[in-house]
Amino acid sequence: MRGKDELKRWQFKKEGYNALYPLDKYLIQFSFRETNPMTVDSSNTQSDFQAQKVLSIAWGHFTHDTFSAFVAPLLPRLIEKLSLTFTQVGMLTSLVQLPAVLNPFIGYLADGTSMRWLVILAPAMTATLASLLGAMPSYGAALVLLLTMGVSIAMFHAPAPAIVARLSGRQTGKGMGWFMAAGELGRTLGPLLAVWAVATLSLEGMWPVMLLGWTATLLLAWRLRNTQAYIPPQRNVRKILPHLGRVFIPLAVIILLRNALMVELTTYLPTFLEGEGATPLAAGGALSLLEAAGILGALIGGPLSDKFGRKVVLGGAIATTAGLTTLFLLAQGWLRILLLVSIGFTSLAPQPIFLAIVQDHFPRHRGVANGLYMSTAFLLQSAALFSVGALGDVAGLRTTFWLGTGLSLLAIPAIWMLPSPANTVLEDSA
Repeated sequence: MRGKDELKRWQFKKEGYNALYPLDKYLIQFSFRETNPMTVDSSNTQSDFQAQKVLSIAWGHFTHDTFSAFVAPLLPRLIEKLSLTFTQVGMLTSLVQLPAVLNPFIGYLADGTSMRWLVILAPAMTATLASLLGAMPSYGAALVLLLTMGVSIAMFHAPAPAIVARLSGRQTGKGMGWFMAAGELGRTLGPLLAVWAVATLSLEGMWPVMLLGWTATLLLAWRLRNTQAYIPPQRNVRKILPHLGRVFIPLAVIILLRNALMVELTTYLPTFLEGEGATPLAAGGALSLLEAAGILGALIGGPLSDKFGRKVVLGGAIATTAGLTTLFLLAQGWLRILLLVSIGFTSLAPQPIFLAIVQDHFPRHRGVANGLYMSTAFLLQSAALFSVGALGDVAGLRTTFWLGTGLSLLAIPAIWMLPSPANTVLEDSA
């Protein structure tokens, strides 16, 4: 020991361990602290909730999903124009989800880079493609357009939640709630905008509405001009593979079993209602009503899961949605409207909880974990869209709704298969 500049001792403190060790003439301090999985990424020095930046990303989600919601209300018009079967409709809608296979790759690239330009440009790209859907002259052209639109959707949804989680600090559920609520607001207004555009401009002539998406992208570029949206680079991704299985296998089972009901409610609802005598405006309005209620569900579901636990809130939401959908199928008249509001609240409340679960378990690999989740969710949704369409051709949409309601209840036991984040958070320290 040569004086005070050559410290080779360990100092133990209550909150962690600090090691002071000399290197040449420089004193380097290493900090080893245990990270709380429910709070913040250990690489993130911003532990506070950064509201303005979270709102900026949420704004991008709103503008993007306004136009991605065009597909469902336009389906009845496309069926009529192109003489489509429900199986063909299922193929159309499932192709939107197919590019989700790119999500893990996009998420991996997102770590260590600033991916804000993907978030900024995606609303304009999706708006352009969605507004041209009605002008497609053939089924094949519609397939190509929706596949391209799926790429744009993947470009936004892979990096955006990981950025929000990093900016949310200890309040991941709250940040995901804001993010998902903005998306639900977009999906609420999207069907109304699509129905209005068709009624005012015609199915083939609705393309001018894309200017709204481009305007939103320009505003978003200005708002995020000083936001780097940087996600720390990943290390040792292979070491999280065992933990990926423990989390994603039960998560995939949950998503798979509830997906049939979810695509029935969010994609086939206008077609189902028109088949039972509703007008196109009423059918599109019903979807918007459901999505509007989902805004509140997304806002409340995330914070509730922060307080009462992810599993409890998730299980309660799934069980309640199944019960309310049963009543909806049995009801008539105005009672259906009241039930749609309740169904929208409970059916969409789990979305921010799923995102929060993924971020809880992989705080040091946010990008790749979120990309894998998005890929899993979208691909399973794609399979559900095709399956529901095919079954609708054979048995009718009403029977398909009943089957989806029953399957969703089977997802509840799988919730308790999810591991506790407290036992598995240090996934890259093994």
